[in-house]
Amino acid sequence: MSQAQNTDVTLKKTILHPLHGELGGRLVAFAGYELPVQFRGIREEHLHTRAHASLFDISHMGQIMLHGARAAESLERLVPSRLTDLRAGQQRYTVLLNEAAGIIDDLIVTRLDDDTLFLIVNAACRQKDLACLRAHLGGKIIIEEVPEQALIALQGPAAATTLAGLGIETDDLAFMQAKRVTFQKARCLFSRSGYTGEDGFEISIPNEHATVLFRDLLAQPHVQPAGLGARDTLRLEAGLCLYGHELSEEITPVTAGLNWILDRERLQTAQSCTGGDVILRQLNEGTPRQRVGILVEGKVPVREGTELLDQDDNIVGRVTSGSYSPCLEKPVAMAYVNADLCHPGTGLNARVRQRLHPVQVARLPFVPHRYSKQKQHK
Repeated sequence: MSQAQNTDVTLKKTILHPLHGELGGRLVAFAGYELPVQFRGIREEHLHTRAHASLFDISHMGQIMLHGARAAESLERLVPSRLTDLRAGQQRYTVLLNEAAGIIDDLIVTRLDDDTLFLIVNAACRQKDLACLRAHLGGKIIIEEVPEQALIALQGPAAATTLAGLGIETDDLAFMQAKRVTFQKARCLFSRSGYTGEDGFEISIPNEHATVLFRDLLAQPHVQPAGLGARDTLRLEAGLCLYGHELSEEITPVTAGLNWILDRERLQTAQSCTGGDVILRQLNEGTPRQRVGILVEGKVPVREGTELLDQDDNIVGRVTSGSYSPCLEKPVAMAYVNADLCHPGTGLNARVRQRLHPVQVARLPFVPHRYSKQKQHK
């Protein structure tokens, strides 16, 4: 869940920006912010995350509170997922939809209590998300931005033991669950979630305490900082969508292969959600194209925008994200291809610098997810 690069001259800085410079981070413009793309190298940071634990500054993401007795019911009318069944401490990944069922943004919704929802949205989409929420929920629900909170992601198989080393117990959390935790007198929200395919946590913490927590986590064994570059290759291996690439206002959840977020029972009802009629029709009739994985035969990388051709040289798809996979040690990509060619094993050609290179449609994810599905019992 992320954003396209922004080239504005005046860039915002997160509260952790001075620390990134101290740690030797290579800074780039991203979604209106100056953020580290890497510290020691993308491949090293990627593999360290898969083997141990890495720390990411994701404070550029938008954090929004919705307050009101009918907050879940009201937001549910804008998304294709059910939210009213969420209990306190539960999270759900979903998407905001326009009238044509195009995706305005993808987001994480956490129910904090009966009357409060906490949203994490993409930085580049924050203003249009707020405009959508205010247009549909304004007057009924209090919509509150939370700029005074930083957001830190600790990702990797050593994440839980790392937090335990600081006295923060998370055994009571399974994937997509959250709880309030006090860290050095700071009231934080810890959620067992992330966008790498690994077990891990996202931590919303007051700005004034964020640097202390970041330093304390880095001081733990097996933890290193990581930048946007590794975050992107990790989510690509995990087959996770990136807003502005796999997701946009022209792409529906069905086309994107996000059927697992859809509440089909609710979609059958009248006025289920914005764009619900389009989604229901696509579920019944299919879509012209589908999101798929792409494995490259050889070492030539296929980047965003690369055309995909069938064996008769017809253009049948286009790459949305592509990079080298450190775990598979070969180039991989995601793409949208014609629905009749989306079966795993289908052979296509990628046109790179006017030369054709053989590729194969593959199942997603490329690397299996390793989320913590069950609470640990002592």
